[in-house]
Amino acid sequence: MKNNLLFNFDVDKATNKVHVTREFAAEVSLVWEAWTNPEILDQWWAPKPYKTVTKSMDFKEGGTWLYAMISPENVAHWCRNDYTKINPLQGFESVDAFCLDDTGTINTKFPQTEWKTNFNEANGNTTVSIIATYQSLEDLEKIIALGFKEGFTMALENLDAYIEAQFKLRNSLRPDNTPRVTTYLNFAGNTEEAMLFYKKVFQTEFNGAGLKRFQDIPPTEGNPEVAENLKNMILYAELPILGNHILMATDAPKEMGFTLTQGNTMHICLEPETKEETQRLFNELMEGGKILTPLQDMFFGSYFGQGTDKFGINWMFNFKNS
Repeated sequence: MKNNLLFNFDVDKATNKVHVTREFAAEVSLVWEAWTNPEILDQWWAPKPYKTVTKSMDFKEGGTWLYAMISPENVAHWCRNDYTKINPLQGFESVDAFCLDDTGTINTKFPQTEWKTNFNEANGNTTVSIIATYQSLEDLEKIIALGFKEGFTMALENLDAYIEAQFKLRNSLRPDNTPRVTTYLNFAGNTEEAMLFYKKVFQTEFNGAGLKRFQDIPPTEGNPEVAENLKNMILYAELPILGNHILMATDAPKEMGFTLTQGNTMHICLEPETKEETQRLFNELMEGGKILTPLQDMFFGSYFGQGTDKFGINWMFNFKNS
């Protein structure tokens, strides 16, 4: 288990329940976001090699999350999660079911799952306690046989490692809080080609140690090794262009659950000199827009948030805490 954080998985056949307890090295707001933001859920919810694609989500009591679990053969298995009770930053309850198609019509041939998910923060870490209840012992044994424990654990650990490595590299490249604006680019596997092209055009050199690859992610206990076909992809690159403007870039491989569409491939990243200025810029730019990650102190040492303004432009806000 990564960093010796708590992880328990218990099956109670007498009550047809699965009890999962998982600790994260992050504040509750960040962990809550991972469970309630469809863009983040799409990155980790499905056990590998499946991936999740959200069609719609209305996270409120009486609301529904409609999503597909996509198989390696590109077959979509549609599901819906109906939210019955929500206590913000504390927990929520829902009922998950397989569907006949993307209309959300429940397929009664398959079992439903009742979820109770609670969040508790202590000393900067967040513990998530999950109770999954099934209608019969047969249903319970079926879900266990499908590899629920292994798939769920692997997905969470991959996401942990990816986020930790990205922000660790970003912080190492920026030792102080000198204000700057950067542009963050996502590519579907051709980051190296693109950044070498920009390097040639602007006749500049990469910051730091140059092109960082997925194989450079430091190994941690419990994390599976990065897949062979991903090792040479670019985890992080930073290139100055004109007027000290910085291009940051990363590969966003579909194997890790990322789906790139026109519009989410680029973010303008603001790194102001003070926390107060970061807050002001966030408040004004997000007025009338959509907040994806509320501005908050993050476990990786930054005051961070992100969202899309009312004109459809994507912004990141990052102030490195001293």
